[in-house]
Amino acid sequence: MLMTMIVVLVVSGALLIGAAWGLFGKLPGKVEGFLIAVAGGSLVLSLVSELIEPSIEKSSLHVATAGVAAGALVFAVVDYLIDEHWGSDSGGGMLAAITLDGIPENLALGVALIGAQPLQVAALAGSIFLSNLPEAAGGAREMGEKGRSRGQVFLLWAATAAILSAAAIGGNVLLEGASEHLLAFIRCFAAGAVVASLATEVFPKAYQEDHHLAGIATALGVVLAFLLGELGGA
Repeated sequence: MLMTMIVVLVVSGALLIGAAWGLFGKLPGKVEGFLIAVAGGSLVLSLVSELIEPSIEKSSLHVATAGVAAGALVFAVVDYLIDEHWGSDSGGGMLAAITLDGIPENLALGVALIGAQPLQVAALAGSIFLSNLPEAAGGAREMGEKGRSRGQVFLLWAATAAILSAAAIGGNVLLEGASEHLLAFIRCFAAGAVVASLATEVFPKAYQEDHHLAGIATALGVVLAFLLGELGGA
């Protein structure tokens, strides 16, 4: 449990590091886009290898398929409601928008750590850590440009990190001992939500920032996840 908490806190802590980077440092758009694409490519492979494939092996293809579809659908509906009805520029809407992307990832991490050593989910943890850095940096910079103080912006990202840590640790604690079918569905539900997030938020932003290198960066991310997965399987 201690190692699980350490992994979760380190991964969520990347949001604070990224927020500080965006508020006090410089993050060129092309660098941000490149990092986002690397993280996206890494997440694609780690979702398949550490969430979907194990779920199929331990449960069934039908359960895994239903979970992925349900996760993508729920993400799309909630994302639509935030954008069209709540408004992502309001305080609550902004917090909801930035946690919507992170909760599935961190829930997936918490569930993946059930009965596993941290190195066994190294690709997933590393991918989430890598995606948190540019996401928080770019988001914090944009919030600052809209007139919010650095203190307000950093507190908002700190709240986000706390919520996401709670999602990961809560998923790990509450679901320990659950049936393999339920765990498989939840893993794949989280994976489906993350895939929907990649399609609507991550890759479009990476392409917008630098469409020439977005494909190369995504491929590098896949290679990185593969190498981290080999480390976990060693």
